[in-house]
Amino acid sequence: MKIAVEGCCHGELDKIYETIGFLEKKEAIKVDLLLCCGDFQAARNEGDMNCMAIPLKYRSMQTFYKYYSGEKKAPVLTIFIGGNHEASNHMQELPYGGWVAPNIYYLGYAGVVRYKGIRIGGASGIFKSHDYRRGHHEFPPYNPSTLRSVYHIRNIEVFKLKQIQMPIDIFMSHDWPRGIYHHGCTADLLRKKKFLRQEVESNSLGSPAAEELLAHLQPSYWFSAHLHVKFAAVKQHPPKANAAPRVTKFLSLDKCLPYREFLQIVDVPERPGSSEGLEYDPEWLAILKTTNNLQSTDQHPWNPPENNGLHERWDFRPSEAAMMQVVEDFSGDLAIPDNFSQTVQPYDPKRPKPHASPSCTTNPQTTELCATLGLTDLYAHALQGGGSMSRIQVGTRGDEDDGDSADEPSEYPTDTSGLSSSYNPDEITIEDEWEEEEEGKDEEEGSCNPKSAASGENLSVGPVGEVHTPGRMVLPAPKSDASPGDLSLLMNLPPPSHSTPAVAARSRVGADEDDDDDAAASALATLKRSSDESEAPGSKDTTPRIKRRNQVIYTTVEDDEDE
Repeated sequence: MKIAVEGCCHGELDKIYETIGFLEKKEAIKVDLLLCCGDFQAARNEGDMNCMAIPLKYRSMQTFYKYYSGEKKAPVLTIFIGGNHEASNHMQELPYGGWVAPNIYYLGYAGVVRYKGIRIGGASGIFKSHDYRRGHHEFPPYNPSTLRSVYHIRNIEVFKLKQIQMPIDIFMSHDWPRGIYHHGCTADLLRKKKFLRQEVESNSLGSPAAEELLAHLQPSYWFSAHLHVKFAAVKQHPPKANAAPRVTKFLSLDKCLPYREFLQIVDVPERPGSSEGLEYDPEWLAILKTTNNLQSTDQHPWNPPENNGLHERWDFRPSEAAMMQVVEDFSGDLAIPDNFSQTVQPYDPKRPKPHASPSCTTNPQTTELCATLGLTDLYAHALQGGGSMSRIQVGTRGDEDDGDSADEPSEYPTDTSGLSSSYNPDEITIEDEWEEEEEGKDEEEGSCNPKSAASGENLSVGPVGEVHTPGRMVLPAPKSDASPGDLSLLMNLPPPSHSTPAVAARSRVGADEDDDDDAAASALATLKRSSDESEAPGSKDTTPRIKRRNQVIYTTVEDDEDE
């Protein structure tokens, strides 16, 4: 099975699908699945654009609306997570995931699904310590603060994901797990992105929450984006109990722009006897059921229950019986229904509405899933005037409503004070194709990290524009010492053997610019834009040239405008 992995999408679906089609013809392959690692920008109309944390000069409808309206249909099944540039009102309609257009599936705040027997998980958003322990309190209309905090990941989602015990094949996050850069060619990363050096050396680059998830889940693959650079690493995990050590191959990709390494094809063997369509994952759905009462729509800080004498229950790992009950809830059919429906009027380029107000409506997909599993639709709760929904802390001793949980030590790291004195690359500014000074281009790049070199693995694809013959990279069979008995038959999880073709998509794909946050402008002052994207003289590249749209945006001089 061929899986295409995309970095930051930024609404450029037409360009991405065109690139996949070109690669399919050139390599004589068929791509079965596309995974997008955030900044998807599923804007349906002008109102949605007002729910995106993007400066006005970079706001453009892009091409997603064509797939939402039915003008086009995605040629390949697409699964994506959210990043920090999303139409948040649209994403909040689907907190547990769902179809945003025919053949395009969103994983929700966090989620796990199965496709042809492969377990695919992901977590949306980026890490910010000041919002990490809050509930999902943001709802339209957003103010300047909630417009950004709405895409910050919360500890409740991480807590849910840490209840997973069965092996995960692929996991996606938008920002990187903290520390992953120590397991790849760090010298090459810093050559490409010199301004990341301080954070790499202080080990403060990336998400501590994703770092914990990486240590717990130990997936065969972990894909990310956000930092607009291609970077590969191999993380060798210490063994759990009596289980064999596991290995995670990490890959981050660039944004969808000409001459950038934004797409990679991964070859994952299909599992015999597995279903052909996208399916719910019974373990994940059972976790959603058991943790439903822990959810909140208020801003009070909260720590997950733990074995500290204050909670009667702190272990929410589902039993085999709980998972079988989920299967019964769906009458034995875990196939995700094709129940997409439009909830707002899509953008009409012939009748633009530049002053349209953001929509705020429930989604029938979420309503149906909540009714089946007994979950709470947080969005519907807010729309019905429910206001703040307090968590029902199962078995909490003492006064549950006094907010004292904020004083409890958290099992999750939330302190990012180490970033306070320097630029935080977890939320970088609108990049607009910034590149570092090219001085020292011919100097020696330095050796790769010894941990990566010792593994004998290499995910890099060489110079941009070259397409290489796939290289085999076989992973050890993932094992779990906590898999419940006979449920392995239901989950259909024989040991996978993964391989990754080293394919670099050098399609000159245009994208509106993006990226992120406040304090970064000063740190990027020494950088310069690399605006020369014309084809080198004498080049024999046969890749079809795709004309860039919104040329005025690309020629705009960058200023110090905040996110």
